[in-house]
Parts: sequence; C-alpha cells; structure tokens
Amino acid sequence: MFTETDVVLLHPPSVYDFREKAILYGPVSDLIPSSPVFEMYPLGFLTIQSYLEERGYRVRIVNLAVKMMRNEDFEVREFIADLDPQFFGIGLHWLPHAHGSLEVAKIVKEEHPDTPVVFGGLSSTYFHDELIEYSQVDYVLRGDCTEKPFLELLKSVKDDTSLSKVPNLTWQQDGETVVNELSFNPDNLDYVDLRTDIMIKNVLKYRDLESMLPFDGWLQNPITTVFSVKGCQQGCVTCGRSNCTNQHYNQRSGPIFRSPASLAKNIKEIATFSRGPIFIIGDIRQAGQEYAEQLLAKLKQLKLKNEIIFELFSPASAEFLEGIDQAVKNWSLELSPESHCEEVRAAQDKEVYYTNQEMEATLDIAADLDCNRIDVFFMIGLPKQTVQSVQETIDYCEHLFNKYDQRLSCFISPMGPFLDPGSLAFEKPELMGYKKLAHTLEDHRQRLTNPSWQEILSYETKWMTRKEIVEQTYSAAERLNELKHKYNRIDEATKEHVSQRIKDAKKLKELLDTKVAALESGEELNLKGEFDKFSISTVCDKTELDWTTKFIKFKFWGVFKMLFSW
Repeated sequence: MFTETDVVLLHPPSVYDFREKAILYGPVSDLIPSSPVFEMYPLGFLTIQSYLEERGYRVRIVNLAVKMMRNEDFEVREFIADLDPQFFGIGLHWLPHAHGSLEVAKIVKEEHPDTPVVFGGLSSTYFHDELIEYSQVDYVLRGDCTEKPFLELLKSVKDDTSLSKVPNLTWQQDGETVVNELSFNPDNLDYVDLRTDIMIKNVLKYRDLESMLPFDGWLQNPITTVFSVKGCQQGCVTCGRSNCTNQHYNQRSGPIFRSPASLAKNIKEIATFSRGPIFIIGDIRQAGQEYAEQLLAKLKQLKLKNEIIFELFSPASAEFLEGIDQAVKNWSLELSPESHCEEVRAAQDKEVYYTNQEMEATLDIAADLDCNRIDVFFMIGLPKQTVQSVQETIDYCEHLFNKYDQRLSCFISPMGPFLDPGSLAFEKPELMGYKKLAHTLEDHRQRLTNPSWQEILSYETKWMTRKEIVEQTYSAAERLNELKHKYNRIDEATKEHVSQRIKDAKKLKELLDTKVAALESGEELNLKGEFDKFSISTVCDKTELDWTTKFIKFKFWGVFKMLFSW
C-alpha cells in the first residue's frame, strides 16, 4: 500500500484570506451551525475516510477552516508543506467555497507539484469542465457518491493503468478534457458506512482534534447529523438538492436512501460517545410509510436518551407524529414553510403545496405530544415574494408565538449568498423570476471577495432588488427579535445583544455604500474585526439554535471502548 498517509482531505474556508480581508459577509450563515467562513466540512469526507480506511488506505481529514479560525498565527502554507500524502482531496461541495478551495489547491501544487489534487462535491460536479481547466486541479470526481470512484482512482494512479475506466472522473489527457461515464450511481446508500470509531482513532493517530471538529464551537454544541437520503423528491425552485438538481449532478430523477437498519446503526454508534442531539437529515416519509415505520421501530428498540431531531417537508398525520412520540423519548421537529404566503410557497414548490391551516394542524398535534421543540424557518429571496410579503411573514410569526407555547420558535434569513447551481432558479432564472448575476465558477469565486454581502449576492428577483433583500433581512430580523422577547422566546440580554448587532451591521453597510470604509489599507484592517463580528448573530443569536445537552456532553467510556476495539 502507500506510505504513512495515503490521502489528505482538506476543507478550506469560504474565502482563503478571510483573516486579512474586511468583508461584511452578512447573516448568510446565522441559521446553520458554521460561521460565514463555512467551516463545516461535508459528511462525504467522513464516508470517504471510512470507505478507504476499511480497504487499507490511511486517510486524514484536515479542517483548515477551523484551524485558521482558532489560531490567527496558524500558517497554512507551512502546514501543507509538512504533509506528504500520495493524494490531496479538496472539497468544493458548497459554492461559497469557490474561492478558498482553489486558493488552497494552488498552495498544495506550489508545495507538492508532483502530488495529484482531486476535487469533489456538488459544486465540483456542476462546474467540472471549468474546474479541470485550473492548473492546480488534476482530477474531478463527479456525483454525490464518490467513495468507490476515489478508490478506483487511487488504484489506477498507483498501478499506472488507464484512467479511462475510473467511473465519474473528469481529467485531462494531452491537454484535452476527458469526461468518463458517470457509471457509479448506486440505488441506495448502504454501500458505505459512517465509521465513528475511525474518526475517533484518527484524532489520536494524528494528534489533531481541531481537524475533526465539524464546526467551530462543536465541543460546546455537539450536534451530529445522519443522512437518511441524498437528493429529494421535491422540486423547490431554489434548492440545490431538488429533483431538478439530481438530474444535473447524478443523472437520476429521484433520491436514494440509507436503509432503516443502517441509519439506526449510525445513530446508535453516535449515541455511544455523545449525549448531544442527533439530526436526521431528510424527511423520513420520503421513502414511504413502511420505511418510516421500520426506522421508528428500530429507534424504539435503541431506547435513546439523545434528542432526535426530525425534519418535516410537509404536514404530518397524527399517526406519524404519535409514532415518533412512542419511539423516541426526546424528540423535536424542524419545518421550513419558507414563507407564510401560500402563493409564494406554491411558487417555490407547486408539487408539494400545503396551506397554513394544514401546517398548523401538524403543529397542534406536536404541541399536544411530548415534542420538546419546534423550529419554523422562513426565507427571504423567494419567487413572488415582495417587501410587503416579508413583513407579513413576521406578522405570521407573531400569530404562531401567540398560538403556541415557548417550545415553538421562528427564524428568518436571506437565501444566499448564491443561487444553487442546477436549481430551477439557476437554470431558468427568467422563467422563475430571477436575475442571475453569476454564471461560471470564476464568477462566483470573484464575487466572494466583494466587500459587502449585497455585492456578493448572485441574484435578485422580479419582486425584490438586492438592496431590498438586504434591507428587509435586517428589518425582519429587528421585528422578529422584538417579538421573540415579547413572547418569552429569548431573554432581555439576548434581545439587546441581537438588536445592537443589527444596528451596527446596518451602520457598517452604510459605510460600504458610501465607500468610506476602505480609504486606506490601515483603516480597512482596523475595521476587519468589526466586519467579522457583525456577520454573525444578526438575524438571531446563534445560540438560539443550540440544543440543551447535559453538562458532560460526551461519554468517555464509550470513546475509550471505540479506541481499544481497534
């Protein structure tokens, strides 16, 4: 086999030199665990690591973004120069990494000119033919299931055999781009397992806890995710995992699922070492009633104490919610109606349309059961959504606050910073009511270093300009913040904290609009910390998304057993 480390998987920050630049990223990451640096690496890193390690390869994950965030003196180039794998893998899964991924790849090539660099992820897949033209990129693996193709690529390079038989590979031969058939396209997700024991053992092996952290702050808020599905049956206009995008990424029309047995096994292993919440990505009803019933039956057998968070993509029946209540001791729900306006919701996804009355019927049932928490998410930047509509969404939030107890809370954020490649909004912008301002990978890479999130946004709509999207984001956030305090969703200190950050973010935005902020490089650097601070916790306090866990968040005996099961 290869030497000490065969593959190093690097997760870059969104913008490589974010520590030097003064960029007002805006609240584009306030409703996800990571920061505007987008330091949370894709779950595919873990499945690639598990798949290759089970076959004798040594794979190290390095979360460069977290390392750079946690240590201002961390030298990326020196760190990369000290690595000596046979292969570097770099994730370009989410398009906000268009800048950081290519800059990191450039450093890798400068320090290791003879070591192959392979890109993967959804954005890599969509822009594969453009991406392969960059001199720092040797290979692109396409699709959302690249574990086996990665193995075949490693073998082919090691044995010096033809690359033409490596599935899903885009590469160059004699200066010409070659696109191999996307032939590895499994019909379920059980071909690869998520080996948490390998993750933990590699922390000790490389003495590098930071690199395995899913995001900065995970040790305080140790939420973990398991994917029940890749892709989606729904056709939301703006979604990068809709049935439309599946065609672009995988040449398949529908989602693929992890079996109930495999999913329950993943959840059990996580619960072995963590007391934190476990979020099941994807509405488990998408695979059918039998699938959902089987999963709930297996969860009931596990008798978990961890909080289990379920996603609902549409209203749920009393039978389904009662099934969750009987199977899981601690459970919560997340719903994303996107808008209070039924016309906007229908424009976003006419195939899975539902009324507010139907949604509230679901909330009524959950509120009568032992559901611990219900989070309802709304978005700004949708088709047919106007300035007035955004404000009416906040009115509707007050209606929900008034109707339900403190277990229910509402959140709103802008859609951004980019339209998802492959989505209907990206592919048919005019038909969907969008004006697309970035088309190529290079377009997006360059937009990421603009000084203001208004200038970073890659779209506006027929109904709202970019300026209005920005203004309404702050206006809606201010009103929602006040309502959360009024209805006891947040305390006075949190309300004042968010309120002040919104005011300061708006002032900084005004400075940028008048081109005062960056008159001299020294002034720009002085403002740098201010820009960072007011790109986080502005539409809400990020801690509102944290889940209550016990003081001791990890089961150290479980960690010990995993380490010595090697």
